[in-house]
Amino acid sequence: MYVCGITPYDATHLGHASTYLTYDLINRYIQASGRKVLFAENITDIDDPLLERAIRDGVDWEELADSQIDLFRSDMTALHILPPNYYVPVTHVIDQIANDVKKLIDLGSTYSLDGDIYLESSPYVEMLTPFTGLDREQALIIFAERGGDPDRAGKRNPLDPLLWRAPRTGEPSWNTVVGEGRPGWHIECTSIALSTIAESVKAHSEGAPTYEIALQGGGNDLIFPHHFMSEIQSLALTGKSFAGAFSHTGMIGLDGEKMSKSKGNLVFVSRLLSAGVDPMAIRWALMDHHYNEDLMWSNELLVKAEEKIHIVREALSRPGLRVSEQAVASLINSLISHLADNLNTPAALAAIVQWAQNHLKTNELEETAPLVDERHDGVGEISRAIDLLLGLAL
Repeated sequence: MYVCGITPYDATHLGHASTYLTYDLINRYIQASGRKVLFAENITDIDDPLLERAIRDGVDWEELADSQIDLFRSDMTALHILPPNYYVPVTHVIDQIANDVKKLIDLGSTYSLDGDIYLESSPYVEMLTPFTGLDREQALIIFAERGGDPDRAGKRNPLDPLLWRAPRTGEPSWNTVVGEGRPGWHIECTSIALSTIAESVKAHSEGAPTYEIALQGGGNDLIFPHHFMSEIQSLALTGKSFAGAFSHTGMIGLDGEKMSKSKGNLVFVSRLLSAGVDPMAIRWALMDHHYNEDLMWSNELLVKAEEKIHIVREALSRPGLRVSEQAVASLINSLISHLADNLNTPAALAAIVQWAQNHLKTNELEETAPLVDERHDGVGEISRAIDLLLGLAL
């Protein structure tokens, strides 16, 4: 599994949290099923937005990146999001990315424009609409909005992605096999995924897979251009599709608009935590809607989450009342079934609350109920299952 990581020029907001929570749930589910997950995530710690923010704030770009990476990790830990096996800053693998760009040059898949190196996207033009749902005109507009340069004079195709950026005055650059410069945005994810987890896919797959990795994930704003570019870069490099499946999360909004840095309407995880909000309430509130649907955030969602968590915690901490093996198995199987249904977390949470309410209504000690284990009363089994599958430590 490969999930596109942060560009560390600002704190983690709820849009980030929702995305990484989704893939944490997938990671937990697959591991709980007894299979091994190799999970990689990048950090885009060299990119235009980071450099622009560093200049604006009068700070060193590396110090800014390091501080925001530390804050991101702290936020993810608080939200009980399991870390990936490979957490790769782009600045740590510049030579590796440059080697992949050199391979594309040698394959005849690139061209140079004033020292910048572009991928020829024309061989893949027929893939655009099936992959993205966009026609060419729509794609050109979005490409310009999301870091592309479709109007640059001299490009062979306006949708060609930048693979390597030649040095600019005042910008950091690295001396590599393709000369001085730094990577473009899209090639970094393709290169990191191919180098960290693709070889393992080949080693553990029956037969020869038609893709390089099993799953690529991210927000639905990455379908185009980012994930489309990952796909065509992989095809150009290896002749295989980048991923066997692509998965995308909905957007988080506030006051009727998508949450974004450009609009200044972000709700930061660290600020919620500093204000004393229970991180499990944040996690619950985000899981109480379906991951691939957009969500309009409000404080009311947190209040409702806290109310439901209170009910569950009260049931889990109720002394003396045993839960039968049948009831334990019924709830755990229900959680597994709902998660298997395209991560239906709202239904899974509803099942937990329903169990808690029923448990709290029971007035008599069920001393004769068969137990899961004579050392436990069944409640511990439920608590551990909720933590294992949903990441909720209640």
